[in-house]
Amino acid sequence: MNNIAANGTQPRLEDIVVPGRGRQEQAFDYLLWGTFLIMLVWSFVPSDMNRIGDVFSGGGNMAMLLSDFLEPNFRYWRSYLDLMLETVQMAVWGSFLSVVFAVPFGLMASSNLAPAWLSFPVRRLMDAFRAINELVFALVFVAAVGLGPLAGVLALAIHTTGTLAKLFSEAVEAIDPRPVEGIRATGATSLHEIVFGVVPQVLPLWISFSLYRFEANVRSATVLGIVGAGGIGMSLSEALRGFDYGSGAAILLIILATVSLFDIFGARLRKVVIDGEDHAQFVIYLAMLTAIIVGIEVVLRAGPL
Repeated sequence: MNNIAANGTQPRLEDIVVPGRGRQEQAFDYLLWGTFLIMLVWSFVPSDMNRIGDVFSGGGNMAMLLSDFLEPNFRYWRSYLDLMLETVQMAVWGSFLSVVFAVPFGLMASSNLAPAWLSFPVRRLMDAFRAINELVFALVFVAAVGLGPLAGVLALAIHTTGTLAKLFSEAVEAIDPRPVEGIRATGATSLHEIVFGVVPQVLPLWISFSLYRFEANVRSATVLGIVGAGGIGMSLSEALRGFDYGSGAAILLIILATVSLFDIFGARLRKVVIDGEDHAQFVIYLAMLTAIIVGIEVVLRAGPL
């Protein structure tokens, strides 16, 4: 340590020299924060933030509406559970297909692997996939394949591919180039460089990103049913449009429980993949999740919806 005193004693706090930021770095900080404040002021009125007080003045109306949700009606709980399982199944397949497509697109969008003539158009294509909401894709696929969960799966897959490909490419661009250069020095092909030099460095991040997007897809799939793309969204939309807030509350509680369950499961799995810990606890959560899904399937198949 540079700040240790000559006599070997521990230096005093006031004697420790903390390196400061230069004028160029400080000017950049001021420019960055100034731009951020200007953006806030510029968007204040167009975003209706000048009416933020209406939230408190309209509290009575919100309380009246929320009171209608305090008595959930689970009369059609079998149907709700069946549709919720369909929603999760849509998220599973949508996430799987997106990972399959995001891996090659992410590699092609990486500036340190692909030439500019390839990475630039691939990045713009992924921008288009991310910019268009899942509901818009769902409408397109409903017109193409008809009503049902297939349209929802394809909508989730396309939109999530754009997001994951961007995250995958950024992870690839942040790798340590030395392992890749060492493999290249042995005369290996580009495929070997990617498989043995790139993928081992980014695989934990890729798995973490994929798990996060799966959790997000479970939430997104709950609303795709509004346009007829399968899942529980149609039932929720019909309940709210018909002012059947009791049934709407029941559906929302089922969605909340499902999303929370998969959020916990994903968090445990990420700890196992990235930190290499909590294996036993993860196995317990996996067994509980499997038991819950199997139990719901048994109950649903035991009687009419």
